[in-house]
Amino acid sequence: MHSSDLKNLKIAVVGAGYGGAAAAKALSLLGAKVDVYEQANQIREVGAGIGLRPATVNRFRQWGIFDAIAEVSSPSEYFEILTAAAQPIKKETWPAAGDQAHTHLIHRGDFINALLGVLPEGMVHLGHKLLTVQDEGDGAVLTFANGSTVEADLVVGADGIKSVVRDQLFGDREPVFSGEHAYRAVIPVDAAHGMVVDDNLRMYIGRGTKIYLLPLRHRDQVSFDITALCPDGTWTPQVTKEDMLRTVEGFDRRLVDITRDLDMSTVNIRAVYDIDPVDTWHSDSVVLVGDAAHSMLHHQGQGANSAIEDAGALADALREAGSLKEALPLFQATRKPVTDELQAISRQGWTEDEINDVFPGQKPAAAATKE
Repeated sequence: MHSSDLKNLKIAVVGAGYGGAAAAKALSLLGAKVDVYEQANQIREVGAGIGLRPATVNRFRQWGIFDAIAEVSSPSEYFEILTAAAQPIKKETWPAAGDQAHTHLIHRGDFINALLGVLPEGMVHLGHKLLTVQDEGDGAVLTFANGSTVEADLVVGADGIKSVVRDQLFGDREPVFSGEHAYRAVIPVDAAHGMVVDDNLRMYIGRGTKIYLLPLRHRDQVSFDITALCPDGTWTPQVTKEDMLRTVEGFDRRLVDITRDLDMSTVNIRAVYDIDPVDTWHSDSVVLVGDAAHSMLHHQGQGANSAIEDAGALADALREAGSLKEALPLFQATRKPVTDELQAISRQGWTEDEINDVFPGQKPAAAATKE
């Protein structure tokens, strides 16, 4: 699109998570008028650590915000997979992307704060819970629970796995239970019983359980994540310390000790969900990005990275296409094959025998694909 057309474009982004904040940054660099509408009254990202892949880091360099990310992250050389007893299975350097070879490890809260911190003041509007989105072909109208109404040439639905934008315009996508729980905490490095000696991610695999140790040494902390098969699909299940200890039976004694030492009030506990692939991501004036389009399980660590790549690809498509109507199909054609594959790979987490141990005689919807 011509620069004059881009500067006249009014864009409303729904959701101020990774995808929404990144899309706002990328699209504002085109010269468009961008506003972000977030339902929460304050931004508070729960969870633990994630890895920002080299391709994602390249986007930050392109947008001129790498220094803001680097300040609150640690570069990592490789990731390692080990047995429950901490015997090495596989070690791989992170795949490079051009000149960028490092994955950067970062706390989720630091990441979203850094992204929001590089947006112009006044761009993000809190306390805007979306009620309806009306697609009018040459634009769209948003109505919010606070009574406000917004008109935009383009609406970017970055409102997560339970996306209102997606469900109203592109068909309901009920979250699919994976048959897993995730228990996540951030602890001091000193509480890791000597298991954190560098800035590299390690994953320990046992029967029905995986434990991730993701160093956040710039914080003098480590992200400790247990992912375990469990038939309870309650969105926020009730889990005790004893329940967690049962999931790590047979693991290296140090990992068991870390689990035993956890302050349960600091542990983020949730059932793990994704969605089945969405056939259509856009109309002429509305487009989905991030989890709204392709929420995926965390086994490949690609959820946040995919949202950032969506933001970059959407900006690229608007720059390259002749019109908004042409840009959105180009964006979907670029990103959907990639995310469809990542969604499928992320579901390949467990063997049939392991699933049958936890779900005798039955399989939850997502677990049934993991063979």
